[in-house]
Amino acid sequence: MPGCSFQPEEYNDMSKEKMLEIRRQYCNPMTMKVTMYKKPVFIHQGHMQWLWDVDGRRYLDLFAGVATVSVGHCHPKVTAAAEKQLRKLWHTTNIYVYPTLHEYCEKLASHLPDPLKVVYLTNSGSEANELAMLMARLYTGNFDIINLRGSYHGGSPSTMALTSNSAYKYTVPSGLGCTNTMCPDVFRGPWGGTHCRDSPIQTIRDCGCAQGDCMAHHMYIGQLKETFATSVPSRIAAFFGEPIQGVGGAVQYPKNYLKEAYELVRERGGVCIADEVQTGFGRTGSHYWGFQGHDVIPDMVTMAKGIGNGFPMGAVVTTPEIAAAFGKGVHFNTFGGNPVACAIGSSILDVIKEDRTQQISHDVGTYLLTELAKFRDKYEIIGDVRGKGLMIGVEMVKDKASRDPLPPGDMAEILEDTKDMGVLIGKGGVYGQTFRVKPPMCITMDDAEFFLAVFDKSIQNYMDRR
Repeated sequence: MPGCSFQPEEYNDMSKEKMLEIRRQYCNPMTMKVTMYKKPVFIHQGHMQWLWDVDGRRYLDLFAGVATVSVGHCHPKVTAAAEKQLRKLWHTTNIYVYPTLHEYCEKLASHLPDPLKVVYLTNSGSEANELAMLMARLYTGNFDIINLRGSYHGGSPSTMALTSNSAYKYTVPSGLGCTNTMCPDVFRGPWGGTHCRDSPIQTIRDCGCAQGDCMAHHMYIGQLKETFATSVPSRIAAFFGEPIQGVGGAVQYPKNYLKEAYELVRERGGVCIADEVQTGFGRTGSHYWGFQGHDVIPDMVTMAKGIGNGFPMGAVVTTPEIAAAFGKGVHFNTFGGNPVACAIGSSILDVIKEDRTQQISHDVGTYLLTELAKFRDKYEIIGDVRGKGLMIGVEMVKDKASRDPLPPGDMAEILEDTKDMGVLIGKGGVYGQTFRVKPPMCITMDDAEFFLAVFDKSIQNYMDRR
């Protein structure tokens, strides 16, 4: 494991047994369900890309609290900004005028292209997406919204309709006005080839397309057109899309898919919404925002997670025209634009620039993708490696011929083994078949080498047990 000069505080708090007892007795049962490991990790402290458990064991965190810790756990500059603001003003609301809010909104807007210059701050990604749905419907006067299968846009009552994955659905009405269309997944979907993706690593599927042409693009756009023709009215409110699917397993689309999809949506009166909750703030490496990699400018951008480095905040950024439609009623948010949140958000924008985290995402992420592709060629159970920057997915299969997902129990074995060797990663995908590597954007090449060694060993251990 790479060295670390930081020394965590000695743990002298609640026992692991007592924590589990309270978790079982007083916490909602959902907290037990989402624990990924057979032997839970009891986290005590974090610093940059590292986490320590209550026993003093150090872990390399390559999941970053589900792609949330952008610049590093307890980054000193971000921590200092929070402490400074806490001593001055914890809370007020935007019914008053205070400098922290306005300084941050101006700074955030400066990172987006025209005409995306109007900011509304929220507490989470779910809230940002729900607000974007409302704005789209108010502005267009239309109701229906289209999203991609396999997407995740939140767990609030309205965004649950946008989220197209049964694991996050409940047996209550949630789909009113939202229609999903086929996800243009060039590995698991019916069409795809070796030149489809804007990624250092392509699929292993054969591609007979002529130079500059993409059959998969045409076929998936055809599916979208069929959705327009059969499932929604002639006028719609919006199209929601992540530039790269996050919870869906780092799924990437054929080049120019979003560009043509945006054109089709706008022809039908709709607005285009980019969910940058996981792809934003330089994580894809090549661009600050994921949508820039698709050569599009959306009408609205939603963001959360990395915006606050783990502090609960989110935002909707849109055009003046769309924002004006929001004035038809009154919308109030008690905590959106909180002074501490704004101070933290502002410092994160500074740190991304000063620490060159976007460049780190590009360099370390490209190296990881290239090396993981060698594992794909080595192991029959690794079906696909994909992503950009530090937004990486490794899709596991029973075999490459069938592309059938590796069963949940098998995925859990590998995940547990990786954790026991000191690395924390995540998983996702419609069938839970994809390992997700989305670390804080401060990791080093040494960290990457350690992860590769651990992951290789965990796959080999799994194969040896078979």
